[in-house]
Amino acid sequence: MLTQIPTAEILESALLRDRSHLDPTALEDLAASIARDGLRMPIEVWRLSTPEGGHRYGLISGLRRLTAHRLLHSRNPALHSTIAALIRTPASIPDAMAQMVAENEIRENLSPWERGLTLATCVQHGLFDTIDAAIAALHPTASKQKRNRLRSLAMVAEELEGSFATPEQLSQSQMERLAAALRGGLTPLIQHILTENRRKSLPSQWAALIPTLTEALTAETDPTPNHPGRPRRMLTLRQGLTIRREKCTGGWSLKFTGPEAKSGGLIDDVLDHVEKWFQPE
Repeated sequence: MLTQIPTAEILESALLRDRSHLDPTALEDLAASIARDGLRMPIEVWRLSTPEGGHRYGLISGLRRLTAHRLLHSRNPALHSTIAALIRTPASIPDAMAQMVAENEIRENLSPWERGLTLATCVQHGLFDTIDAAIAALHPTASKQKRNRLRSLAMVAEELEGSFATPEQLSQSQMERLAAALRGGLTPLIQHILTENRRKSLPSQWAALIPTLTEALTAETDPTPNHPGRPRRMLTLRQGLTIRREKCTGGWSLKFTGPEAKSGGLIDDVLDHVEKWFQPE
């Protein structure tokens, strides 16, 4: 049923949202379009069984449209206090989630990160028991190939949430490279590198990861029965020193970080040991 609903009565956080970022420029463009031509497509809501703080409806789909309406209303309180909405009757919260994802798959350009984070968050909040169950419910028509990609996206989002500056800007290929490295056992190393670069932009963070991601694709570095636990990619010592290796042109480099690494004398000591190792007296 289509009706006009006060935007103040709609709870946008009633569902876990699959969109984690709203582009300000695109939002302004949408608001301008609504102000000029009106709302072309209604949002979708359902009646809450128990109103929360004055909210009588939960938002299923149309977060950008609702946000644009509220933006216009804040600028001119005499206008846009209500929004056209279709009132749905989902059987359950997971069913409402499925409706939201289905609508956004058609209308919205969700990023790979947002798709993966939605799946991981649904499992973390107990809406589904497993990632596979979440995929089956939220993406029921997905092909086998797409289900595999979604599993990879969910794994990356689950392991690296909060680590990237702007994760919604990660491309599909970047997410797949990260997934391959995580499956290869590099999760602690990748998390360490991102922690070192937590205040940097996404391009800088990605550049810092490239040597490790490149090494992850090199078969010759895989563990062998004769060398279990190899290769050793990172060493953390009690003294507050972390040493990790990186592939570079023509060989390898070792990077020393932590309080103990601030003194140049440490590197002198390391070089002394290396010299004695390779050139014993």
